[in-house]
Amino acid sequence: MVAKAAAAVRPKLLRDEPAAALAETFKVLGDVTRVRMLDALARTELCVSDLAELLGLTESAVSHQLRLLRGMRLVRPRRDGRLIFYSLDDHHIVGLFEQGLEHVEERERGLERAALSPGAPALQARDRRR
Repeated sequence: MVAKAAAAVRPKLLRDEPAAALAETFKVLGDVTRVRMLDALARTELCVSDLAELLGLTESAVSHQLRLLRGMRLVRPRRDGRLIFYSLDDHHIVGLFEQGLEHVEERERGLERAALSPGAPALQARDRRR
């Protein structure tokens, strides 16, 4: 028998396809190079050579990563003559990026506070060794 709370949640759960698409998006975001690229593109539109120089990568490596990001509709291209400039696909990507960064920064601040608090486990362990 399913509890009332579980039964109430069941119809609201993600279906398989949206859940898989969301997991795939997070998987693509799980790479430091791609995160750095999205950070740069959240600030301004850039071409492959500018991204490569900015991030210290080869143009080939940047192009490869951009293909993945384009495939996931996280970035979009804009042609200007012979150059192609890239930007984030839409405001949702900026929001996702900003919320993820805010979460990481909050977690780091929490860890720093915990390490500095008098009852911090690391400090207690150090004191026991003395």
